[in-house]
Amino acid sequence: MKYALIQVLPDIPPGGVCAGIDWAAADHVIFVVDMAGRVADRFTVMHDKAGIATLIARLRKNGVSEVAIERGDGVLVAALLDAGLTVVVITSRQVKNLRSRYSSAGGKDDRFDSYVLADTLRTDRARLRPLVPDTPETIELRAVVRIRKDLIAHKVAACNQLRAHLAAAFPGAAGLFYKLGSPISLAFLSRFGSREAAGPLDEQALAQWLGTLPSRGNAPAPRQLAARLAAAPAPAASSDGGMSQAAATRALTATVTVLTAQISDLETRIAAQLAAHPDGHIFTSLPAPARFAPPACWPRPATAGPGSPTPRPWPPSPGSHRSPASPAATSPAASGGQLTTSSATPCATSPTAPGTPARGPHTSTPMPAPAAKTTRTPSASWPAPGMLQPT
Repeated sequence: MKYALIQVLPDIPPGGVCAGIDWAAADHVIFVVDMAGRVADRFTVMHDKAGIATLIARLRKNGVSEVAIERGDGVLVAALLDAGLTVVVITSRQVKNLRSRYSSAGGKDDRFDSYVLADTLRTDRARLRPLVPDTPETIELRAVVRIRKDLIAHKVAACNQLRAHLAAAFPGAAGLFYKLGSPISLAFLSRFGSREAAGPLDEQALAQWLGTLPSRGNAPAPRQLAARLAAAPAPAASSDGGMSQAAATRALTATVTVLTAQISDLETRIAAQLAAHPDGHIFTSLPAPARFAPPACWPRPATAGPGSPTPRPWPPSPGSHRSPASPAATSPAASGGQLTTSSATPCATSPTAPGTPARGPHTSTPMPAPAAKTTRTPSASWPAPGMLQPT
């Protein structure tokens, strides 16, 4: 059995003191405690160049070499690492639970939290791991993945707002296509933003409109679209002929369209960064909860032909169907500051040139089918355990 080597801090820190920093956007509160738990120093600095320089100088004056903080990235953490200090991350969730050690009230206070950080570093040093700085390539990749995750959350919110608006103003368009945020659905809403604008549409008019699209995907037949529009309930009558409702639809549709385009651009950027990253093949081979690569970055089979499995994009875009057998997707890559986000299901594109398998797990052959859920009952004719089974 192999055991992972976990780096821990020594029993006694150099200088015999520990510091805790309660990070904030405007200022930082610092407590310094000795090995007996006595407060050796406490002060506050502003979050600017002069304040960070003062913080580091005062820590050195007190003989501090190890610092506990609630976050593992940012300008302050980078400055502490550059100054040669050992940084230990104790998350805000852990600090919330640790407050009960010192107070039954458990209230949030910056000065109190900075003391909790410093004293926890003193008492639990053997259980804590020092922060190891990431490479510049990983830091840049994490930043782009985090932005993609935030944009996906904004797109989900915008789609929900658009759906709520259509439910009252244009019910027929809300469920006209499989996904509200799909390109064909957004194209329809941009062209026909209200029930009045879509009123003259019949099967022939819808067929002509579909013919003007560069790609219609798996859109329903014009007859089905016309039937759905005719079966939708009629909204309340408007005094301006639906012009205000159409303007609101156009605004929300444009928002979703822009977010979709920006997410696509970021996925292309992430794919390029992964292809150039020294550890890109490791990131793309991680299991679903830990992998942060976007769908465009998962390697595809090198060959495709009759009988080859059809790759499915994952995670599904907002509002799309999720197979019950597929693991739940967590959005990108990245939760908080961690590189995470999608599922291990193969995707239709590769981070490298088209037709070239990406670095990562060997995928030139189809994935094996899942094992059957039924288990055959052993019998006397079966080989004994450990013997080769017949092929």
